[in-house]
Amino acid sequence: MANIGVIGAGSWGTALSVLLHDNGNQVTIWSIDPAEVEMLDQRREHERKLPGVKLADDMRITGDLEKAITGKDFLVLAVPSPFTRATAKRMSPFVAEKQIIVDVAKGIEEHTLLTLSRQIEEEIPQADVAVLSGPSHAEEVGRKLPTTCVIGAKTKKTAEYLQSVFTSPVFRVYTSPDILGIELGGALKNVIALAAGIADGLGYGDNTKAALITRGIAEIARLGVKMGGRLESFTGLTGIGDLIVTCASVHSRNRKAGYLMGQGKSMQEAMDEVQMVVEGVYSAKAAAALAEKYKVSMPIVTEVNAVLFDGKNPAEAVEELMLRQSRSEHASLPWPEEEGSEK
Repeated sequence: MANIGVIGAGSWGTALSVLLHDNGNQVTIWSIDPAEVEMLDQRREHERKLPGVKLADDMRITGDLEKAITGKDFLVLAVPSPFTRATAKRMSPFVAEKQIIVDVAKGIEEHTLLTLSRQIEEEIPQADVAVLSGPSHAEEVGRKLPTTCVIGAKTKKTAEYLQSVFTSPVFRVYTSPDILGIELGGALKNVIALAAGIADGLGYGDNTKAALITRGIAEIARLGVKMGGRLESFTGLTGIGDLIVTCASVHSRNRKAGYLMGQGKSMQEAMDEVQMVVEGVYSAKAAAALAEKYKVSMPIVTEVNAVLFDGKNPAEAVEELMLRQSRSEHASLPWPEEEGSEK
């Protein structure tokens, strides 16, 4: 049995807390919000973000960050990506040397272009930082529906330890050494999911959704490989797998925000209606900046930024994507020599 501190009591943190407790571990959940601490402690349920998923009586709820961290075998950092650095900074004085922190959010910091694990390492240099990612909506994990994810870690030993703690009959976990590729796939797919939602809001069909998913993963992989990620990560659960679920699911905050914008709402109106952090909005500018820095073509990301921040009409953005200069799908594939051509 492991003694685990879960830092962040949103839908994902709560769902993972229940999973880890069901696996036989002692779990302490921390929240910065006193009202949230009281609700979880007294009613044993996150009534707004994860209704119907009950917390066991022996799961501990606290607003004391030091208590949530001290003496724990590992920590799960489950705050939304815009708050990762600030939360890590608050955690740092209480984190022991080589204490494992598993980050489960997805995003890229706009002004530094750093992934979340890199932000945590800057603020908590003594920690052993790992990541958990994949196609995994909290609503379904909380209902114990079959789900698969990937643990990324610096060492095989850490990855396999975390794999053994998280794995259950309904939650299958793979391991990978490619932390960068895992994080880039998880962050950038949120931007593509905004585009998929916009297309849905405009009334477009399955053909359009399939085009955005497949060309979206092509953009993500181009950038990710150029930055040092492994192609296998983008063709697996943390790439195409996560992209599919985020573009298609009714649970997806990014798809829902895009849908509302496709129906005519502004970015802020859409975010207000979703009522949770839409991480793709925070990653969109960073994605465009990375594309420029590494000289990678990312037309979907470019058009999403134009809709979000420049007031571009969503229908015009889709039209421009469709009318881009014609090209080969895979430029690296050679054509056979035509009959009669010179050798």
